[in-house]
Amino acid sequence: MWSLYTLIWMLIGIALGVGFTVLINKLGQKGISLRLYEWIIGIAGLILFLFTIQNFYTAFQEFYSQAAYMFLLVTGLPAIILMLVSWQLVTRRIKAQS
Repeated sequence: MWSLYTLIWMLIGIALGVGFTVLINKLGQKGISLRLYEWIIGIAGLILFLFTIQNFYTAFQEFYSQAAYMFLLVTGLPAIILMLVSWQLVTRRIKAQS
């Protein structure tokens, strides 16, 4: 009924839920508010990163290792760049305010 693949995604979903809750609480405690575009860029990067992990894992399951590594490059790198851009936007805006 449950495969290892299903269990992995369930654990990733739980970790994301807990992590998102902790992030919201920490931001609230420190008095940091995020702009809508910072949320959108960060969430787009996270979704692209999860898409990359899923396709990387699936390509290896089907023994297409070259395709798996290309997927890391083609979608994984932009995902990391998007998340870094979101983080930099927030840190620079906070630094400019203080």
